[in-house]
Amino acid sequence: MSIALRFHIQRGAFALNIDTVIPDSGVTAIFGPSGSGKTTLLRAIAGLESAEDGYLKVGDVVWQGDKTFLPTHQRKVGYVFQEPSLFSHLTVQGNINYGLKRKKEGSSADVLQNTINLLGIEHLLQRMPWQLSGGEQQRVAIARALATSPSMLLLDEPLAALGDEQKTAIVPYLESVYKTLDIPALYVSHSRDEVARLADYLLLLDNGELKACGPISEIFTAMSLSLAHQANAESLIEASVSSYDEKFGLATLAFSGGQFLVASAPLNLGSRVRVQVLARDVSITLEPQTNTSILNIIAVTIDQIDKESSAQVTLRLTAGDTALLAKISRKSADDLNLKKGDQVYAQVKTAAILI
Repeated sequence: MSIALRFHIQRGAFALNIDTVIPDSGVTAIFGPSGSGKTTLLRAIAGLESAEDGYLKVGDVVWQGDKTFLPTHQRKVGYVFQEPSLFSHLTVQGNINYGLKRKKEGSSADVLQNTINLLGIEHLLQRMPWQLSGGEQQRVAIARALATSPSMLLLDEPLAALGDEQKTAIVPYLESVYKTLDIPALYVSHSRDEVARLADYLLLLDNGELKACGPISEIFTAMSLSLAHQANAESLIEASVSSYDEKFGLATLAFSGGQFLVASAPLNLGSRVRVQVLARDVSITLEPQTNTSILNIIAVTIDQIDKESSAQVTLRLTAGDTALLAKISRKSADDLNLKKGDQVYAQVKTAAILI
């Protein structure tokens, strides 16, 4: 099953042109700089934006086509905006109940209670919106959107108005929602950190055009795209917890190309985690080193070398089925005589790996 979408929308000098297919499960991030058409695309999917040429098929159901146009209230989408936009005269419970009124079928008390628990807002139900922090208000807005039992969740930069601490606090709740509810989520953002943490699939937009789409780990390490050449370039690696060393507070995370040792709180064995490795924190050695403080030394093959400047190059490395980026000096690459196809070792600082 998948979601097929094609839109051509002209607004003055700006044009949005999208024709692609995305998964109908997990989190698809719509990512790109301001003005790239992210919100316009989300609004089109919700039926809030008219298109000169539009087609949208969700699973087996056509929402929009040559002779079909389901209005927004029939598309069963839950929409969360940048600002929570809660009703100031209603309590948290009242705001959620408003979402229930939009649901035509009988509501499920179990589903609603589960959503309240997932978002950690049960203790807030009798409070007024002005008594809540920004992060709490946004969690209530998400609960209100989910109260309609939507078949798709649309989020338009829901963390943009929050401070760093509030963002850090709300992300685990978003992760819980995405992992627990069996509906696709489309997440608009221009924050690289947010999509790295939350997304499974990525649509990369620029000036209304789709530059790339695919699993986020592939898009972030594609040397043909700008993301791999930015100063904060990174690799995202899916791994599983194979062991935990309580004495040193280190988790062993296994992936297709080896394993990482990561400083962390205790993790459940077998649980899936995402490892984020910054390219600037990866160094290269021709032989596996000993007597070093670096715990992660992984056998890799050089897949590609690109010159970034007179002083720096970016390397795309492969370890099994996993891609890993490294940014090193041109002098180091020259001294080591690095070239495509070389079998070398990537050294990754433990502190540079984030779960």
